[in-house]
Amino acid sequence: MINIRGLEPNDWNVIKTIYLEGIATGQATFQTDAPTWEDWDKGHLPNLRYVAVIDQQVAGWIALSPVSGRCVYAGVAEVSVYVAESYRGQKIGYQLLDFLITESEKQGIWTLQAGIFPENLSSHSLHQRLGFRIIGFREKVGKQHGIWRNVNLLERRSKIAGTE
Repeated sequence: MINIRGLEPNDWNVIKTIYLEGIATGQATFQTDAPTWEDWDKGHLPNLRYVAVIDQQVAGWIALSPVSGRCVYAGVAEVSVYVAESYRGQKIGYQLLDFLITESEKQGIWTLQAGIFPENLSSHSLHQRLGFRIIGFREKVGKQHGIWRNVNLLERRSKIAGTE
């Protein structure tokens, strides 16, 4: 049974491990190492970060980052979702993202976006099953290990938040 709860600072070691497992796939991020807790904490919205717990073990995490400091974009955030290697394929990412969508709408987030490598088919599928659509393609937006990579930009517009 999965339990989703708020991510706490004392979860950092396992969050970092899960993030490093994602980095190791070469399909999750341009990052080559995990940041410090302080840097990670500064870069993510404090009330929209969660962990999935199974049998008292953190199995995955999800968090939102603001896309801009401009007030007009206050309701737009970027999704990061990572599942521990040993828990992949168990719909944990789906449950985390579904939960986050609901919670983000309660807090006035009207647009969620994600940048996903085109080759990361499982992440594309996860996001599209929950209403994200591809809105753009960023060609050779960054290098990973000396090789240019493309990124698809996906977006989900809320039908609840930001409709007034």
